[in-house]
Order: sequence, then structure tokens, then C-alpha cells
Amino acid sequence: MSKLESNFSLASEPERVIIFDTTLRDGEQSPGASLNIKEKLQIAQSLEKLKVDVIEAGFPYSSKGDFESVQAISETIQNSKICALARAKEADLEAAARALEKAKSSRIHTFIGSSDLHLEYKLKITRQECLKRTIKALEFAKSFKTDIDLEFSAEDAGRAEREFLFELIEAAIESGAKTINIPDTVGYLTPFEFAQLIQEIKLKVKNIQQAVISVHCHNDLGLAVANSLAALLNGARQVECTINGLGERAGNCSLEEIVMILKTRQSFLNLRTEIETREIAKTSRIVSNLTGFLVQKNKAIVGANAFAHESGIHQDGVLKHTKTYEIINPKEVGFVTNSIVLGPRSGKHALREKLKELNYEFSSAELEEIYLDFKKLADNKKQVSQGDLLSLISKQEQKLNQEESFRLESLQVACGSGLPTASVVLF
Repeated sequence: MSKLESNFSLASEPERVIIFDTTLRDGEQSPGASLNIKEKLQIAQSLEKLKVDVIEAGFPYSSKGDFESVQAISETIQNSKICALARAKEADLEAAARALEKAKSSRIHTFIGSSDLHLEYKLKITRQECLKRTIKALEFAKSFKTDIDLEFSAEDAGRAEREFLFELIEAAIESGAKTINIPDTVGYLTPFEFAQLIQEIKLKVKNIQQAVISVHCHNDLGLAVANSLAALLNGARQVECTINGLGERAGNCSLEEIVMILKTRQSFLNLRTEIETREIAKTSRIVSNLTGFLVQKNKAIVGANAFAHESGIHQDGVLKHTKTYEIINPKEVGFVTNSIVLGPRSGKHALREKLKELNYEFSSAELEEIYLDFKKLADNKKQVSQGDLLSLISKQEQKLNQEESFRLESLQVACGSGLPTASVVLF
């Protein structure tokens, strides 16, 4: 048995995973995804309906607009914890605390670079200075409220020198951090490496049991969801994610994907969330509409094709029993039903069901005639629409009545430098 397999939970009750949504902070950093206060508030309210545990509402020190949006969300949202981001600097922390003053439940999320690359080239400080700044920042943050919820992120932890990372995490917990976030900031690690990192943190950070391990994975190599899952299987209990996988560069771990993995495979993974999954599709559409970022058709869980079937074999199977080709009931994520898409690979079973939806029933022989016409049309079109079907039905009904309502005898169109003309002769 591998190390990864040995960490699957065998407890009788599934363990809870905290869902930390950063659509309004990291998601908004997607180039072109800027939102105004009204739009951010609308998304926050949708996230609350989704029952997200923690909403990272913004980075108050970064701009007046961000400060005001965090403030507005703090005053409005009642059921989710509101989080504000801050660098390990007093001015940032003070802005975050002021923006969160009216929140029913709040968290300050402070961070500092931990890899030698970040320390040397971005921050231009030593490891010891990084430790000092972390301790000072957390001690300062605690001064705002005695019961303040603090989260610490070791930015670029995936590329940090391990022993220093462990020392930094231990110091952060001693200084009051209740959640320790391990970001793969540039999406560099593979799932196996990330699993090992979480294992080592649990083994070598002596006070790690005093904090929740969180993960924040970017999707530069397309591994954000896989890395987040690997971390959960090895002891992390918070996932930082975004609706539709929005975020800097290639984006973040997709909330809808990680949540539905945990729900669909709960009996195997023994992990659960409190997310109201029936709100997923609606929330996805709201975020897509407000940011202007279209969801690709083949996107898992929320894409237009996620529950669509065109292959005749698949259509036949789904019509007989949905579980033949669907592992998720569309209604579980907020879709009304699945979608049978008529195209070149569709079979007679799917065509018959579509005709029934339009309240038309035909005999086997009649259906065969319609199907032959359908296949000819489908070969020339990517998809056959409802209008196309109605035309095929009309043609068949004319045959049944043994009469034609009209016949096109000739069509002439002339256009150019003169007056455009057209003539049609019908019989």
C-alpha cells in the first residue's frame, strides 16, 4: 500500500472539509474580471446561499473600492465567515480589521513569501527577517480583537526550502494563527509531491494539531483540483477555491469540481462539505455573467455539455437508465435535467424521445422515414434544432395526407449594382 493510499480515512463518519471561496479576491484578479461593489455583493449573497464556510471578500488595503466592498459584504452577509487579505504589514492588517468591523464572523488572512525566490527577488529579505515579520504581523493582528480568527499563508510554499517552511509554520501557530494555508502559488507541484508535503508538515511541525491545514492551488499545469484532493487525503481540511476556477493566470481550484468530487465519491473518500450543491449552477451563471468570463461548454459540473449526450449509444443508455452514463444527477447541481443533443451520431431512440417531447408520436415505419431525413440533415449540421425537427415532422405529415401544401417550382435572386430582385414560383 502506498503512502497516499494509507492516508484514506476509515472513520465511520465522514470528516468535514471547510470551503474557503476566494472568487471575490483571487478570482477577481483574473485579467478583465474586475467587479464593482454592487456586483461583488450580489456574488457574496449567492455564495452565502451556496453555504460557503468562508468568503474571502477582498484585499482592503489594495484600493478604496476593495475596502468598501469588503465593508459592504461584512455588513450584509450573516451566515458565512467574511475574510480579508493582508500582507504581513501593519497598514494592511489595520485596513483589513477596519473593513471587517461589522462582520458577524470574520477572519484576517495574512501572508508572506516563503520560497528563497520570493525572499531574495521579491521581498529582498532573509529567512530570519521573514520569520520576524510573520511573528510581528500576527501579534499585531491579535491586538484588534481577543477572539480574532487568523489565517497565515506561506506564499509559494510549494517551492520553499522544507525545513525553513516548517519553522515558519510553527512560529505562525505560536503567534496565533488558527489556520495554516499551504499555497502552491504557481501551480508547480504534482499531486504526489503535494501529498508528501502535507504529510511532512503533519510529521515535522510539532504544534500543527493546533491549526487547520488549508491549501490554495493554482492551475498552471492543470492540477489545481488534483493537488487539492491529494492534500485533503493527507490531512488538509480547508480548500481555497473559486467559482468556475477563476483566478490569476490559469486560475484556481474549481469550487464546483472539488465539492462534487467529495460528494460523488464520499463513500470512498470519507470527506464531506456543507455546500448546498443545488445552488452551484446558478452561482456559476451569476459569476460568469458579472465577470464576462464564459464557461467553456465541456467544463466539468457547470459546462453546457456536462450533462448533454449526442452519441447514439450514450443517448440510448441514458434514456433507459440515467446512471449508465451519468455519475451525477443534474438536479444535484441545480440543472433541471440532462440534455439529449441531436446530431450526426444520434440514434432513433433519442429522436423518438425528442418527438415525444413535442407531443408527436409516429409508427415504426413513419419514424424510419423521419430518421432517414434526420440523418441527411444531421450530416450537414452540427446540431439539429427544434425548428429542424418541426420541419421534418411537417414533411412527414404531408406524406401521410398524401398532398403537398405547396411545391417550390423556381427561385431566382438578382443582386449587384442595380436594384436587388427576387422571384419565387410555387405550385
